[in-house]
Amino acid sequence: MERELALELVRVTELAALASAPWMGRGDKNAADAAATEAMRAMFDTVSIRGTVVIGEGEMDEAPMLYIGEQVGSMQGPELDVAVDPLEGTEIVAKGLNNALSVLAVAGKGQLLHAPDMYMEKLAVGPALAGKLNLNDPVRITVEKAALALGKKVSDLTVMILDRERHAGIIRELRSTGARIKFLSDGDVAGAIAPAFPEAGIDLYVGSGGAPEGVLAAAALKCLGGEIQGRLMPENDEQEQRCISMGLTDPRKLLTIDDMVGSGDVIFAATGVTPGEFLGGVRYLADQRAETHSIVMRAQTRTIRYIRSLHYLPSKPLLQS
Repeated sequence: MERELALELVRVTELAALASAPWMGRGDKNAADAAATEAMRAMFDTVSIRGTVVIGEGEMDEAPMLYIGEQVGSMQGPELDVAVDPLEGTEIVAKGLNNALSVLAVAGKGQLLHAPDMYMEKLAVGPALAGKLNLNDPVRITVEKAALALGKKVSDLTVMILDRERHAGIIRELRSTGARIKFLSDGDVAGAIAPAFPEAGIDLYVGSGGAPEGVLAAAALKCLGGEIQGRLMPENDEQEQRCISMGLTDPRKLLTIDDMVGSGDVIFAATGVTPGEFLGGVRYLADQRAETHSIVMRAQTRTIRYIRSLHYLPSKPLLQS
């Protein structure tokens, strides 16, 4: 992939963030998601790729655009797998909370896992813990191993987890270790990649969340030198068969980061919609301008770029519809 592609892609997440930001706190998550999706889809037409959506807004009969299998890009340039979440954290935006993102990842054709829309058990860490933990271990053992590897007391560790009833057992076990817990209301991608950013103050991410979001997080962690392990959690025979039909012959296999995003190059881009652990949100300024904060990174070079952009909104026709 050409290095210039990274900046083309961040323009896509910027526009999606700008389109959804006006819906912050207005209680309409569907409108916020639709605005982000329409803007992202339109902006993809300007990107010099021949992309196929492998993780998107659903199947063709479920989503009018950015559906799985849809072709995106200018149809010139490299042939790539595309994973998108135009608005990761629709409920967050509706309630005016933190950690909503517009995110995407691209990789060579055939690299990205066609993750079905179901839960995935996850363990995500930053570079300091990469290769040192195992999803198969009980969470108590995981926490003890993490503390030893980091040279910390268990009580000094901070573990992030989605605030969900299904995590009650894990939360009890974490509390019994004495580790600190930071709850996440929504925003599974942001949570999983937070341990790779020292400023976030998160040591590891545990629990279950969406499988597609797991692949997006894997793309980011590949670029950051972190690690994610996952295991799909099919709930019935139908979901088991869906896994198999998507090429996962063992639906409950422990998935490594290479299983999710391949061993080749990956580009990940994200723009903050609301303020979060490592990116600021869209901020409206005087004179019809808005400020965005984005990150774009590439696995091959491990280059991480933070981009602060000032946008003159009347000059963006794709936002005017």
